[in-house]
Amino acid sequence: MTPDELSTAIRACLEAAVAAGDLTVSVPDEIRVERPRQREHGDWSTNIALQLAKPAGLKPRAVAELLAARLVDLPGIKSVDIAGPGFLNIVLDTASSAGLVKTIVEAGAGYGHNQQLAGTVLNLEFVSANPTGPLHIGHTRWAALGDALARVLIASGAQVTREYYVNDAGAQMDRFGGSILARLRGTEVPEGGYKGEYVAELAVAVRAQRPDVDTLPDDEALVVCREVGYAVQLAENRQTLSDFGVQFDVWFSERTLHESGAVEAAVARLREQGHVFDLDGAVWLRTTDFGDDKDRVLIKADGEKTYFASDAAYWLSVRDRGFPKKIFMLGADHHGYVQRLKAIVACAGDDPEEAVEVLIGQLVSVGGARLSKRAGNIIELKDLVDWLGADAVRYSLARYPADSPLTLDGEVLQKKSNDNPVFYVQYAHARLSSIARNAPQAGVDLSVFEPALLDHPTENALIATLAQFPSVVATAAELREPHRVARHLEVVAGAYHKWYDNCRVIPKGEDPVENVNRTRLWLNEATRLVLANGLNLLGVSAPENM
Repeated sequence: MTPDELSTAIRACLEAAVAAGDLTVSVPDEIRVERPRQREHGDWSTNIALQLAKPAGLKPRAVAELLAARLVDLPGIKSVDIAGPGFLNIVLDTASSAGLVKTIVEAGAGYGHNQQLAGTVLNLEFVSANPTGPLHIGHTRWAALGDALARVLIASGAQVTREYYVNDAGAQMDRFGGSILARLRGTEVPEGGYKGEYVAELAVAVRAQRPDVDTLPDDEALVVCREVGYAVQLAENRQTLSDFGVQFDVWFSERTLHESGAVEAAVARLREQGHVFDLDGAVWLRTTDFGDDKDRVLIKADGEKTYFASDAAYWLSVRDRGFPKKIFMLGADHHGYVQRLKAIVACAGDDPEEAVEVLIGQLVSVGGARLSKRAGNIIELKDLVDWLGADAVRYSLARYPADSPLTLDGEVLQKKSNDNPVFYVQYAHARLSSIARNAPQAGVDLSVFEPALLDHPTENALIATLAQFPSVVATAAELREPHRVARHLEVVAGAYHKWYDNCRVIPKGEDPVENVNRTRLWLNEATRLVLANGLNLLGVSAPENM
């Protein structure tokens, strides 16, 4: 019996109690069941009796007793106990509990997916690094977490668009072009410019594409350096992310907002909303009406448009493209930006509490990593991946909450031991795959499935962890916490290794093949699928050999 089937059974019992006049209450459409914290308390637990007691006008235990009397007679349920004020602890018979194994195998890659967020349309923006330099370790954390979050949300039924906002407008781009030009001319990098060795590499690329750059006047050469350097650096960053397994559906260019007149149109639309005013020759947005600490300039007195104007235009673009909700994943240094962002959303006429979510991530460092010579005093993403591997980096970053500062141990992540979490999980998958490959040669196949034979304590414990996987995915999506998936995979791997040590799928030596071996091969495959599905949600490979 799956959790969904048990939930449906509980609901049917409640409806029967209402129909018989034993309860006068509105039966919920969905009834939540979960694993008890202590395994000996049962297979599943529900607090539905506590929820319905007050509307039913009864004590929680009275509701629990009515429900338990009906549940215990259902096929597949071995016992129902009432704990505390009215919790129902349910024990399934072995065959019913183990029947989930076949459900998992038949569901395949779809096991763990749910429809909790069906109908939800989201725009998810993450990384969004300036195209003026290579991606570094700070961007790496958001790349890993953002992509994992997108996968978890999609697995829960949401329609997600991954978006990268390219900050390719403003003075920083001129400083970027000026830095490249300085390398070409052999002059000093302009104040606030970029000094990494990668700038020299970009200068070489500019000269290769535009040999005439050395003969152009400085103003024309600056434009060439800026545009060619921008294209080369952005292409490199896109390739770096692709090598890291991260793909974006939309690369949104900030400069298109200016070139299309969207910024001016946004100011006009906000003026119509009644939140734009003129003062001292400048155009302002009255964000203090919505909790900002001061009003913000949209257009300076000299006519220059501010970043705030671009942000306002971008938000209206998001809404115009049909996204009712947007999730921003920002670094810790953007914490002060959150209220300003929400003020823009409110000024545009949207509810910032409904239309916007902002996830703030803390800093991350890696012990033992070398700083990049070409990019200055940073650790480049591609160097990190070359050193540790994409799987180790992605898994390690995905297994921690975004809001916790993090230091990864490079030496541990290179170990092929249980101290290395990604190795621990991937090795379990490889071992499961090896058994699946070798079983047919030993005469063990999937021709028989007798769930009642899966009665060893380690089998019960393993099946329990497999059963939890869909709810873990749903919770990870609901709370925007993909690390829950990684941590659960480690629980599954741990339960699997204990099972492996106690129960043989392939008979030993000359021992005959029995139905228990064939049935255990089903459990082997179910466990492999859960690990593979979970690793896929994290963007990490599930190797068949290690």
